[in-house]
Amino acid sequence: MEGEDNNHSERHDNHESHEHHSVHSSSVKTLTNRLRENPWIIATFVLGIAVLVTLVPLLGISGNEVSGKTAGDNLVSYLNTVADSEVTFVNVTPKSGLYEVTVLYKEQNIPVYVTKDGQSYTSSLIPLLSEVGTPTDVKPTEVPKTDKPSVELYVFTYCPYGLQMEKAFDPVVKLFGSKIDYKIRQIGAMHDSAGCSGSACFEKTEAQRQLCIEKNYPDKYLNYVNAFAIDTVIGSCSGTATCVDPLIESLMTKLGIDKAKINSCMATEGITMYDAEVKNAGAKGAQGSPTVIINGVDASLSRSPEAVKTAICAAFTTPPAECSQALSTAQASPGFGGITGAATASTGAQC
Repeated sequence: MEGEDNNHSERHDNHESHEHHSVHSSSVKTLTNRLRENPWIIATFVLGIAVLVTLVPLLGISGNEVSGKTAGDNLVSYLNTVADSEVTFVNVTPKSGLYEVTVLYKEQNIPVYVTKDGQSYTSSLIPLLSEVGTPTDVKPTEVPKTDKPSVELYVFTYCPYGLQMEKAFDPVVKLFGSKIDYKIRQIGAMHDSAGCSGSACFEKTEAQRQLCIEKNYPDKYLNYVNAFAIDTVIGSCSGTATCVDPLIESLMTKLGIDKAKINSCMATEGITMYDAEVKNAGAKGAQGSPTVIINGVDASLSRSPEAVKTAICAAFTTPPAECSQALSTAQASPGFGGITGAATASTGAQC
């Protein structure tokens, strides 16, 4: 009887621990999602430290260090303008050249990392090296093998790292053709504010456009996505309708896509297909762009065509001859523009 009581107590403790973890994870996701609703603050991306480094010159970092308390107060003041519940300051400690500011949100302590000038923040840090062992000690994600691998790439249409992965995937998908079941999935909108309308919903609009092109022109869909991703002029429009719309129309005409047909689809079916995609992404746990799911498993991979090919080949029951063909090992470039980036292009950042 005593053994049974101990087992019951242990199960109860494990259940409570799981519930606590679930509540904490939910609070972190809720706060992160609320931050994404603000279209003006680039730091609302869910980014790792590698991304933050690239944002420093964009955000006008002056190099003037402030105290940890001041940085924390600045952060809390901002969070309270976008969060759906009160955010309060708990404490601050230096970490990895930043301030780790712990805030209280919905009865959960959540760490947020702030630059020492108090002007920028990120919700997480991604270590460049493992604390134990070397990078070669990292085990690849275990993906089940199938005769025809299912490959899903989840993105925000304007996310620079989603665009990066789309460009890395393009030559791989062309290589394998119908031997894989490849699909680009929409997560939702990263830049658009809640309740946006008209041209303010540029990312949501582009997601619906891509869904309609995929439905009506499946053979031209990936050509459109790649042409969109490498077009720096489209990227420079920052979603402004008067700037981007003529460019999109020209692109569709060049690819033989009927603008009127796509616009009609967007007007009648766009929101329904978009909402279904957002629901699917939530069900799959795909929140960051890019997220790659191979045969139902979240796969972490580098952003070069060769790395993508290798990951897919590992998911075949019997790898096809295409797996012996070498592709580029250079990382695709983040954001709009040419396919190949520098060797130091970010490989793990997400929006």
